[in-house]
Amino acid sequence: MHRDFSQLKDRNVDVLICGGGVYGAWTAYDAALRGLKVAIVDQGDWACATSSTSSKLIHGGLRYLESLDFKLVRKTLAERQMLLKTAPHRVWPLCFGIPVYKNSRMGSLQLKIGLLLYDLLASTVPKTQTYQYHSPAEFAERFPCLETAGLTAGFTYFDAQTDDARYVLELIAGAQNNGAICLNYCRLSRFLENDGRLCGAVCQDQVTGETANVGAALIVNTAGQWSACLRSDNRYRLSKGVHLILPKVLENEALLLTAQADGRVFFMIPWYGLTLLGTTDTDYSGDIEHVTVEPEDIRYLLSEANRVLRTASWTEDDIIGRYAGLRVLKPGDEASPSDVSRDWTLKIASDGLLSSIGGKLTSAREDAECIVDTVCRQLGIDAVGQTFGKAFPWSPGTDYAEWCAGALYKATHLGIDSISAHWLLRRHGNRMPAVFELCEQEPELARRITPALPFIMADLVFCARHEMVVHLEDLLRRRMPLLILAKLSPAELQRLACIAAEVLGWDRHTMNHQLDSCTEKWLLH
Repeated sequence: MHRDFSQLKDRNVDVLICGGGVYGAWTAYDAALRGLKVAIVDQGDWACATSSTSSKLIHGGLRYLESLDFKLVRKTLAERQMLLKTAPHRVWPLCFGIPVYKNSRMGSLQLKIGLLLYDLLASTVPKTQTYQYHSPAEFAERFPCLETAGLTAGFTYFDAQTDDARYVLELIAGAQNNGAICLNYCRLSRFLENDGRLCGAVCQDQVTGETANVGAALIVNTAGQWSACLRSDNRYRLSKGVHLILPKVLENEALLLTAQADGRVFFMIPWYGLTLLGTTDTDYSGDIEHVTVEPEDIRYLLSEANRVLRTASWTEDDIIGRYAGLRVLKPGDEASPSDVSRDWTLKIASDGLLSSIGGKLTSAREDAECIVDTVCRQLGIDAVGQTFGKAFPWSPGTDYAEWCAGALYKATHLGIDSISAHWLLRRHGNRMPAVFELCEQEPELARRITPALPFIMADLVFCARHEMVVHLEDLLRRRMPLLILAKLSPAELQRLACIAAEVLGWDRHTMNHQLDSCTEKWLLH
């Protein structure tokens, strides 16, 4: 992946996409695969907002069955099943447990009906991944971290997991490999019009300050929480979601739980060997540039988690990392944002601007296909979508189990520990040989960055060199989620900044500036 602002100068494209989250990335990839001339820009980094602050799940939305939103559940389950087949390195099955207590809002019968319907709506679930009922003793043995007092039953079912930031990055790489111009840290500063119709935009490089006029037959707004900055008549509702990273209490299975305070669903999920706890769901009307984790968010999540945990009693001192993001929802009068539909809509303005509002990580591909269908119709181009069932850009392209076995064997012989190697496969897919080559050239790069986390030094160097990193935060938060998975000391952060500076060619002044920015945002909260 490479970043070249000069590609935008005096360029005319069929479609200019503003916003590099999952909706923008899928739209760019889809349009490029259809042969359109495409440019995608983001004022920040790829997936720097909502698309890197999710629960890291590719799921059908079991809770939406309660509101009878069968259409959305069927749609997202179809996407889940397709992604499990076409991107096994990027999307993998994850088993969830649901405990049933005497005071649970939903009893065993309701859950049985809901889970049976969930599996039926998915239609192609393997028998090994259908829901199961468990006695209290069986469930307690399977999830020993849980409180057993009042436990009356338990269920397990399957959804899927991903690393959301890398999911988006891989799509951007796919778009670029198919001819799209892809630029992070490039802001659309104003639209260009001709006879009341948009005909392009002025884009500014946020690194150098340069500007470029880009002609575009159509412009697509996938800017998420910044959509209203592009067009003031874009109405939506914002909901804040908070997640905490805590010590390991689960092995390879997750928990779906119900909060006693408000009846909301929340998760405990194993992620890179730690526990991802979340999420909250509260209306938000604050500064969209600075979305923070507040004390009340922490109290809510810790209180609800501690209520069901037997083997831990978490306090704020146990929090390893935290992050907050905003969901963009369609406007509605519902009292709670949890009751607002997660479905998606496309708005078409009188000047031709196409705006994507709402949606989910799981269903973004299908929604983006609708966007590109609309673009093609308006441009008179006869080209059908190719993304459904298409292998991901970094997919191994062979029998996945066989490929994994070979890659893990090679990793072991290079001195990479098995857990780090396992995550390397998921993070890089078919680019693994390039990471291995770094370890062959410098054997010390096979060691872990920090002992507690499954990331090796070669991974850090590869990401810095090949994944369009502009700032230190890009590397340590989204290319590798170290800033939320480790309590890095100032000395450790400086060590990583020095490595990044060497790879990226930063001088001392630039490195210190990057280090100071990262320290202020991530180490001084």
